[in-house]
Amino acid sequence: MSSNIPLLAVRHLSVIFGGSSGKVVDDVSFDLNSGETLALVGESGSGKSVTALSLLQLLPYPHAMHAQASSIRFCGQELIGAPTAMLRQIRGNRVAMVFQEPMSSLNPLHSIERQIGEVLEIHKGLSGRAVRQRILELLNLVGLPEAAGRLHALPDQLSGGQRQRVMIAMALANEPDLLIADEPTTALDVTIQSQILRILKNLQTQFGMAVLFITHDLSIVRKVADRVCVMQEGRLVEQAPLVHLLTAPTHPYTRALLAAEPAGEPVPTVPSAPEVMRTTGLRVWFPIRRGLLRYQRDYLKAVDDVSITIREGHTVGVVGESGSGKTTLGKALVRLLHSEGSIIFRQQPLNGLTRAALRPLRRQMQIVFQDPYGSLNPRLSVGQIIGEGLRVHAIGLSQMQRRMLIGEALEKVKLKAEMQDRYPHEFSGGQRQRIAIARVLILKPSFIVLDEPTSALDVSVQSQIVEILRNLQVNEKLSYMFISHDLRLMRVLADYIVVMHSGRVVESGTAARLFTAPEHPYTCTLLAAAFPA
Repeated sequence: MSSNIPLLAVRHLSVIFGGSSGKVVDDVSFDLNSGETLALVGESGSGKSVTALSLLQLLPYPHAMHAQASSIRFCGQELIGAPTAMLRQIRGNRVAMVFQEPMSSLNPLHSIERQIGEVLEIHKGLSGRAVRQRILELLNLVGLPEAAGRLHALPDQLSGGQRQRVMIAMALANEPDLLIADEPTTALDVTIQSQILRILKNLQTQFGMAVLFITHDLSIVRKVADRVCVMQEGRLVEQAPLVHLLTAPTHPYTRALLAAEPAGEPVPTVPSAPEVMRTTGLRVWFPIRRGLLRYQRDYLKAVDDVSITIREGHTVGVVGESGSGKTTLGKALVRLLHSEGSIIFRQQPLNGLTRAALRPLRRQMQIVFQDPYGSLNPRLSVGQIIGEGLRVHAIGLSQMQRRMLIGEALEKVKLKAEMQDRYPHEFSGGQRQRIAIARVLILKPSFIVLDEPTSALDVSVQSQIVEILRNLQVNEKLSYMFISHDLRLMRVLADYIVVMHSGRVVESGTAARLFTAPEHPYTCTLLAAAFPA
């Protein structure tokens, strides 16, 4: 290949969905050279992921079409309309992709060893002991703890951040010429995020790999990109070297993105407010079984002796690295996981209650899950998904009343009421997260577990969601457990913070004290990663 030919050349790329009145991607052109990192930046719904999927001809919609002038050339070879055999040789081998939502990309029935091994067997011809050795190298490379003991784990037995690391290991397995990374650090805490970015940078230097990095987080763009393309409503509105774009952006939309960041203060609280949720000595231990007969050998102590009190109108933030037990704790509080220890919701013990006895309480305590695509039924319309709680709890007497309530819930999260007739696959990752939040808000609960509710959202929409949560908290005296790896969000939303590490609480206190005078070394490490000097 001539040195004058870019590794990837995209010209006049336009994508049209059948029945759509406009182009989802409209006349996009850019080059990417070997060893270079190009960041594709924009809000959710701007066309970033559709552009990335087009590059490997992976658009999942049978009615998606490329305009006639569209061209995608990899090493001088045209990919649009290319034979399936040629695409198969390129996909996963010379060009690899890390998808945005790992739970929907990993096979839930196969172990992570089998899924990574399949890539190595197909493209590298490895087998037996060589496959396992390479899998362990890759898992250690991406920082998966206790990699050897997790080879037989299924995706649902890993945390969100751990699943994302498995996806990155699969993508790097064949040392591709081009890595397309679609929000690869979205589910990762700040310390692991920094590690993954360093790993990608080191591999890029070692192998001369090009990276197309798709993200809504401009703080990441500052760390990884050589050049930046900014997308808005399917079009490229600005394209420039990183330094030039950060110091002298020319387009108003780019300037708005650079200025957008969650701001403000947590909602003022009353220290003597009534208790909404209290847990004492909470434990969630998963048995570890090994051997041919699957004998129990030990326990994985996901949550170990945790005590928390959440008061009316308060927000308790739970921080820690992926795998620290944050999500398990949240699920245990709303009785989605079996646990030991005391859980009291509004002075009523929850331990030992039957499913029937819990049902009336479930309207009052809700959870927003981390992975929106995995928690939304793809066979139901958005209106059916959001309205399911209304039907279960007999809210709204008529179909018209329920439709009106669903529309109001969508508008609260900055979506249009008429979108309730569409299906989850027709929305971007950030839009799906807002749908998941609307599904919870429609029941008007008093306590909500928010498990990384803004991890898939761009910065401007993060600010909107934070403002929505604040307003709801003031108007309806809502109580939140806010689980996140983003300490910038914690600073503007949480009044009390709990730091978890390996299933235990290592430090807790008011947000004001913890941000200014952390006591535990682990807390200091998290703060240093989130707010580098």
